[in-house]
Amino acid sequence: MALPRGRGLAIVVVAIAVAAVCIALGLWQLRRLDERRAANAAVIDARSGPAVTVRSADDVSALTPYRRVVASGTYDVEGEVIVYGRALEGRPGHHVVTPLVLEDGSAVLVIRGWVPFEIDSAPVEAAAPGVLDVAVEGFLVPAEPTDSRPPDSRGVVRTLDPNAIAEPLPYDVAPLALQLEAQRPPQPGTPVPVPPPELSERPHLSYAIQWFSFAAIALVGSVVLLRRDRRAATPAP
Repeated sequence: MALPRGRGLAIVVVAIAVAAVCIALGLWQLRRLDERRAANAAVIDARSGPAVTVRSADDVSALTPYRRVVASGTYDVEGEVIVYGRALEGRPGHHVVTPLVLEDGSAVLVIRGWVPFEIDSAPVEAAAPGVLDVAVEGFLVPAEPTDSRPPDSRGVVRTLDPNAIAEPLPYDVAPLALQLEAQRPPQPGTPVPVPPPELSERPHLSYAIQWFSFAAIALVGSVVLLRRDRRAATPAP
C-alpha cells in the first residue's frame, strides 16, 4: 500500500514552515547580538575618552550618553529626588538624585548613589552632602522615559527622566543625568556610589542556537516521520 500523498505533503509543508520560522527567529537573535555588541563598543569608547568639563545644561546636551564629564556647581538639596526600586549587590533600595546647579544657572541631575529601601523620601537626611559646592566627575546616562511622572509628594519617581524630574524646578535641567564616580570634596559614606552598568551580550547567541536547533529538529523529524509512514505502508513479504 502506498503512502497517502496528502499526508506526506502535509508533513513536508509543516516541517518547512516551522523550520523557516525558527531560522528567521535565529537570524533575528543574531542581529540583536550584533546591535548589543555595537552598543557595548560605543559605551566603552565613550567611557575611555578624556573627561569633558561641562558648565551648562547646553554643554551636556551636546554630548552623547556615557561620555565622561566633570561638572562644578552647587547641590540643590531641596530639589533632590529618590528613584524608586534600584538594587545594589542584591540589596533592595533606591538611587538618590540631586540637581547640581552649574555656573550659568542651569543644572544637571547627579546620581549620587544608593540608599537602603527603608529610606523612602527626599531630601534624604542621612545622605546630605557634606558640602554643597562641589566638583563631580562621572559619566552621562540616558533618560528612562517609560511611565515618566513628576516627583510625588515624598520626592519619589519611578524612572530617571530629567524632563519629568525638572517640572517643579525653577531652572533648566540637562536631558542626560550624571552618574557620580568621584567628587571633590568627597561625599560622606551615604549614599553608596553606584557602579557602572554591566556590559553583557545577553543570551542572544544561545537563543539563536536554540532556534536553529529547533529548525533542524523539525526537518529531521519530518524525514523520520516520512520513513516511518513509508515502512508502515509497505506490505510484508
